[in-house]
Amino acid sequence: IVADGALQYIPFAALFDPDSPSQSAQFLFTNHEVVNQPSASFLAVVRSEVPKKHRAEHAVAVLADPVFEVDDPRVRRDGNNSAVEPTLELRQALRDIGISSDGVQIPRLYASRQEADGIMSAAPSGMALKAVGFDANRRRVLSNELSNFRIVHFATHGLVNSQNPDLSGIVLSLFDEEGKPQDGFLRLHDIYNLDLPADLVVLSACSTGLGKDVKGEGLIGLTRGFMYAGASGIVASLWKVDDEATSVLMKHFYEGLFVRNLTPAAALRSAQLTMSQDTRWQAPYYWAGFVIQGQYDQKDLVPGHFSLTQRRLTIITIVIVASFLATFLLVILIRRRRA
Repeated sequence: IVADGALQYIPFAALFDPDSPSQSAQFLFTNHEVVNQPSASFLAVVRSEVPKKHRAEHAVAVLADPVFEVDDPRVRRDGNNSAVEPTLELRQALRDIGISSDGVQIPRLYASRQEADGIMSAAPSGMALKAVGFDANRRRVLSNELSNFRIVHFATHGLVNSQNPDLSGIVLSLFDEEGKPQDGFLRLHDIYNLDLPADLVVLSACSTGLGKDVKGEGLIGLTRGFMYAGASGIVASLWKVDDEATSVLMKHFYEGLFVRNLTPAAALRSAQLTMSQDTRWQAPYYWAGFVIQGQYDQKDLVPGHFSLTQRRLTIITIVIVASFLATFLLVILIRRRRA
């Protein structure tokens, strides 16, 4: 889908398929993988750059459940900790986006830690990084550490300002273990300056797929920033997503990527199908907000990975070969005894 104007805010996957029977209307994503693009020429540029990239050695890095408040129970208590307000820039961004009415109190995303655990359970051993709590900080993102991973996943608050894109960003840990304040606001200009040649960046936060609509350019926001930084594909959201439902959706998504070796578009579709068939999460609000942009058909997102189907075929092949050899040896033994 290459949309324009207000159409960029529509989750096309959740629209009814006009080709489905009227008596049993189906969502468009039931039989189709739906991908959003700023333009066809943009996709062509992304595809031309992918073969030139050096693919990272590790699978996924997950940054989740940052520490936003000094009174967070994870902060050590020594009697000297005092409340520290976020910077003026971050307070303005929080108010504008509606996450915090006073620009001071930032709610913790408890399910984002469950989300990280779910991703790690699906990821291959030794090829994943889980940075939660204090470890989910701005300093880590600005280093070159994340360039070693094919997928980079953010599970935190995303701030997208459609009027002033410069105020957009991602909120990471605002305090260290001792309760000392630190800059945890990853601003849009920080993202543009990253060297992050990831196959996929997942922005598991509210409204991360939105931005300022610039005629002829599409939406200018976090997704454009990460693509400029080198990411080939982006998974982002179109509205304020539910914390718990998102953690469930992402667990299904990564099982599709890592266990079944699906492409990102196929894995997202599979996860959304699973959610839509669950009575608790079947409303489109819970699953339709996430869309994929840019490159969408990458395979082998885990270095040296064999998909479940490939493993089964390998096992079957080994069994067949072993059976053939056993039969062959048995025939030889029988002939020798007769001789």
